[in-house]
Amino acid sequence: MALLSDLLEKNPWRPNPWFETVHEAQRRAQKRLPRTVYSSLVAGTQGGITLTDNTAAFDELGFAPHVVGVAPERNLATRVMGQDLSFPVMISPTGVQAVDPDGEVAVARAAAARGTAMGLSSFASKPVEEVTAVNGQIFFQIYWLGDRESILKRVQRAKEAGCKGLIVTTDWVFNIGRDWGSPEIPERVGVKALARLAPEIAVRPRYALDWIRGGKIIVPDLSAPNLVDRNESGPTFFGAYGQWMSTPPPTWEDLLWLREQWDGEFMVKGISRLDDAKRAVDIGATAISVSNHGGNNLDGTPATIRVLGPIADAVGDDLDVLLDGGIRRGSDVVKALAFGAKAVMIGRAYLWGLAANGQAGVENVLDLLRMGIDSTLMGLGRSDIDELSRDDLIIPPDFERTFGG
Repeated sequence: MALLSDLLEKNPWRPNPWFETVHEAQRRAQKRLPRTVYSSLVAGTQGGITLTDNTAAFDELGFAPHVVGVAPERNLATRVMGQDLSFPVMISPTGVQAVDPDGEVAVARAAAARGTAMGLSSFASKPVEEVTAVNGQIFFQIYWLGDRESILKRVQRAKEAGCKGLIVTTDWVFNIGRDWGSPEIPERVGVKALARLAPEIAVRPRYALDWIRGGKIIVPDLSAPNLVDRNESGPTFFGAYGQWMSTPPPTWEDLLWLREQWDGEFMVKGISRLDDAKRAVDIGATAISVSNHGGNNLDGTPATIRVLGPIADAVGDDLDVLLDGGIRRGSDVVKALAFGAKAVMIGRAYLWGLAANGQAGVENVLDLLRMGIDSTLMGLGRSDIDELSRDDLIIPPDFERTFGG
C-alpha cells in the first residue's frame, strides 16, 4: 500500500495541486470521489430548476467598468455578525463532510488561515470543540430538531465551546428525489455498505488511500456528534434526519424563544421573502442569509441573487444581510455586494476544494475568490467593497424578484 501511495505521489502526470478556478476544483473532486459521494455534493431537488438558476442568474448580470483613475489598492475587509473578516466570504454550514478524513476541522483551519469565519452544521461529522479549537470565528448552525430542552442543550454546548453566534436554518422542505436520480448514501459505513461501494472506491484509489493512516482503515463518520452531550455517541446522519423530519417546523414564536436564549449574534438562514426578512428583524435577529439551501429546498424558488436586492433595501439598515447560493467566482461576490449583501456564504465551492486537495484545496478556493473580488473592484474603479452599488451593474429588465410584500 505504501508503494502505491509513493507511486501516486511521484507520478509526473499528476496535476499541479493548485487549481485556477472553482470549476477546476469541481472537476478534480469528481475525478477523485466515488460516484455516490460526488453526486451528493451536486444534489438538488426535483428538476433542479432552482439549483440551475442560482448560478445562471449571475451570468445575466454585467458590469459597468471604469478604466481611468483605478485605485492602486483596494480594501476587502468587512465585519459580519460581530466578527472582523479579511474579505466578504464565509463558510456556509454543510453536514457530514466525508469527502476528506479531516472534514470540518480541515475547513476550519483553512478559514482561519484566510481570516474568515465558518458556519458549523449541527449534522457535522466532527465535534464542535475540535472545530473551535482551530478557528475562533465559528457560528453554530442549528435545526429545529427535538423538543426545546434538547435544543437548548445543544445551544449551551455551542456556547461553552466558544461559538460566536447561532445560525438557525429554516429553508429545507422534504422533497422526495430528483429527476436525474438521488445518491444512495448508506445509513452506516459497515461491511455491507463498503462491499456495495467497493466497485466505486476501486476506481478511485487516491480517495481510498486518504482514508488509510498507519496501515489502519479510517471509516468515514456518518454520525452527528453535535446533537448529543459531549463525549456521547451521536446518532447516524439518517437517524438525525429522521428526528428532524418528525419534529414540527418552528413558528416565529419558537424562533423568538430561541433568540431570547442566546445573547450573542443570531442569524436566520433561508430568507427569500420580504415579510420573512422583516419578521427576522422583529425577533431581534442580527443577520439573515438570503438562501434557498443551494437548490435543495422548494424547487422553483428564484435564485437568491434575484431576490437579494429588495430584501437588502428593506432591512439592510437593521441587520447584516448575507447571500448564500451560486457563488463560483469573485465577480459573483461583487455582484452580491452591489445588491446590498454584507458578505456571502459558500457551500459547494469549498467542498469541491476540500475533495480536490484537503485543507489546501479550501484555502485555494478562498484565495481564488479573494483575487476575483480584488480584480473586479479594480475593473470597476472601486477602492473599497463598501463603495459598491447597483450603479456598478448592468441589470436586465425584470431581473429582480420581489414577493411577500
